[in-house]
Amino acid sequence: MKGSKASVLTVAEKCKNILASNWQGRLNTIKADAKGSKEEIYTSTVKYFLKKGKPYIWIPEKDLHNVNTIIDERGSFAVSSSFPDPLGSLFRSIKKLPARVALTGDVLPLNNEKVKLAAESLRDIISFEKKIIKESSYSVSGILSSSDLGSTSRSENLEELLDENKQYVVYRFTLRSCIYIDGNGGTHGVKVEDFEASKSDPLSPFLTSLINGINQSEARRRALVLFCITNLNKHAKDAFLLSVDRKGFDVLGKVLGPVSSDGSREYQWKEFRIAFKDEARDVEAFCRQLVQMEEEALKTISGFSGL
Repeated sequence: MKGSKASVLTVAEKCKNILASNWQGRLNTIKADAKGSKEEIYTSTVKYFLKKGKPYIWIPEKDLHNVNTIIDERGSFAVSSSFPDPLGSLFRSIKKLPARVALTGDVLPLNNEKVKLAAESLRDIISFEKKIIKESSYSVSGILSSSDLGSTSRSENLEELLDENKQYVVYRFTLRSCIYIDGNGGTHGVKVEDFEASKSDPLSPFLTSLINGINQSEARRRALVLFCITNLNKHAKDAFLLSVDRKGFDVLGKVLGPVSSDGSREYQWKEFRIAFKDEARDVEAFCRQLVQMEEEALKTISGFSGL
């Protein structure tokens, strides 16, 4: 089933999903000291989470950002789709970049009371995500167990922010502009009001683990190849799951390219969209539909083979 326009997320929703599925990004602030702004950029990787659609950033107490923002609160924040191996290695080999979001705005420190509220929200998020994983069905746990949860679980990667032995300064990033950069390097401006009005996908907190779990499983990868054949009429030699949302998923398939001048054809990696019959409102619904689609694809292939 080819995805129609209605089965594809808006650019604003794609931005919100990238931010909601990751837990770290590159923060840029303007270097400063007691004499003022230096108009040079300082960059480091920091951890964050979304609260009511806004990034709340945890910066280690001794990080230079804490000095910079006292003098000049302007900053930018870049977050990429998180692709652990084997997909990350494939991206590097074909010189492909993950989709990413670039934000500009102000980096504003929270007072002590708001820091406590942010920490409570973070604690609730971590507890909720762990509860979902613990109580998940066999189909969900089967996929997640194939993933390295230590490196792909958002909740596990955010948990260290609550360590009382580590000191952080907490900031809210207030948005002034938003740009979505797709996997081909194309840039798409997003209106701030559209970004703020969009909601993150219910699958976002588990997205990296789901993608990695499926891509680490040979059986699931073979099913992706079958989807390319049965749903898209694309005879893929190999395939990886690229992204998932409530409306469907994106596959990176290795298919034959166009005929060259000498009559030969080479395999190339191309992105394809496969839509769900029904929106996946949670991780259980996604895994349930995936299993159904795998069964249907096997039946279709068996029919082709006359078995």
